[in-house]
Amino acid sequence: MSMRQAIIDFPKQFEFDPVIERAGELRQMPAVIVSGMGGSHLAADLLKSARPSLNLFIHRDYGLPPMQEAYFKNCLFIASSYSGNTEEVLDGLGEAEKKGMTVAALSVGGQLEKLAREQNLPYVKLPDTSIQPRSALGFSLLALVKLMGLEQELTELHALSHALDAGKAEQQGIALSEQLSGHIPVVYASGRNEAVAYNWKIKCNEIGKIPAFYNVFPELNHNEMTGFSAEGGSASGGDAPVGTRALIEKFHFIFLRDSEDDPHIIKRMDICRDLYMQRGLPVTDVMLEGSTRWERIFNSLLVADWFSFYTGTSYGVETEQVPMVEEFKLAISKMQ
Repeated sequence: MSMRQAIIDFPKQFEFDPVIERAGELRQMPAVIVSGMGGSHLAADLLKSARPSLNLFIHRDYGLPPMQEAYFKNCLFIASSYSGNTEEVLDGLGEAEKKGMTVAALSVGGQLEKLAREQNLPYVKLPDTSIQPRSALGFSLLALVKLMGLEQELTELHALSHALDAGKAEQQGIALSEQLSGHIPVVYASGRNEAVAYNWKIKCNEIGKIPAFYNVFPELNHNEMTGFSAEGGSASGGDAPVGTRALIEKFHFIFLRDSEDDPHIIKRMDICRDLYMQRGLPVTDVMLEGSTRWERIFNSLLVADWFSFYTGTSYGVETEQVPMVEEFKLAISKMQ
């Protein structure tokens, strides 16, 4: 499937009705550890962002997260690997089983599906539509909330199949790609929307094939912004020498704005935006729009998809595949 078609079809993913194979073996626990790498942990990131009260830990490494040994028995370990062959996730699953943890898995197939069948593990098989993990976010999120027993969340997510409009987001993505042409995106958001900003960055990297960075308020006001103070500014003259201008002139800042953010954060964004623009730094506001939290999240990510797609197209890159990632995996496999 082409990258363009994957974006157009994205809202349809929320029609997916995940089925838990061997559901009788699944036990809900007080806490959940989701082990996933790359696009396979993005769904868990967004779930934690949308529902911060969930006792959810996201692990992006080999093995298990560092926590007291006694705590593991209270956790459901979910192995999330779109391909089913992610070595960090398979390693974590092995460690979880050694500790006798309650485990479950989700993938389109691969080694993870094989292990789930051989070891009688609860398992959700994702639809294999030949898209990249980052583009299968709807499928992964539905499977995850199903395994976690979040039925109300499942209902809300299914509603997105009608609420999201990929075509509507396209024009905004086109305009944004034209604005940022020749620049490196730096995406800023509130702490509560960190996962959204991170997804923007990933889409820029994997679809647009460009470097991109992100940070969150209020922390960036205490450090990062001083790295962009090379020119202009207050009459106090406390800014860095103009000689650093050459280092920062390629950056363009995207502020993800959310009307539901804390008023303190909104004020910080306003002031930071003004300070940057006084210094000649380009800033573009992008609003999170929608009547529900999930609508705001995914409407924003559809704009990010289109922005990254048209950015990559303008630079003449292949927007769907990730050849360097595959090259790296091959190099790793040869060393084992």
